[in-house]
Formats: sequence, C-alpha cells, structure tokens
Amino acid sequence: MTRAAVEIGDQVFGGEGVEAFGAVRQIRPHELIVDIEGSGEAVIPAGAVVSVHDGKIVVDVTQLSPDAQVAVARAHSREEKGL
Repeated sequence: MTRAAVEIGDQVFGGEGVEAFGAVRQIRPHELIVDIEGSGEAVIPAGAVVSVHDGKIVVDVTQLSPDAQVAVARAHSREEKGL
C-alpha cells in the first residue's frame, strides 16, 4: 500500500463496480482504520488492499477479520431499497 496515495475520507470498496462500504478514518504504516457504514471502525490490513485510485480503495474482503467481513456484508442493510 502506498501511503501517499491514500487520503483520509477516501471511499473503501469490496471490489470494482460495487457500492462503497466505508471511508478511511486513519492511515497507519501497515493498516487503515475504516469507518464501515452502520458498524463503526475496523482495521484493514495493508495486505488486503488490492488497488488505490481516484480516491477509491479497493480491498479483498476475504482477507479481513471475520467481524469486519460481517460488517462489510451488512453495511447497506439498513438502507431503504429504491432511494
């Protein structure tokens, strides 16, 4: 992960072309602290980052902790469909 390419507030995605599940809150040497919608903060290890571009961080969700994986899966569960 190139620290210079990541900014506070960048949106975090579980893949290209899918809806963001959170945003970067802190940048640490080997991990990111991300606010996951509806769940709070989670640690994203640098090894889980697939790409960084255009203010977007794409991660491999399978490399996150089990709790973080559940939080990502539920990130949009409280939203009303069609809005």
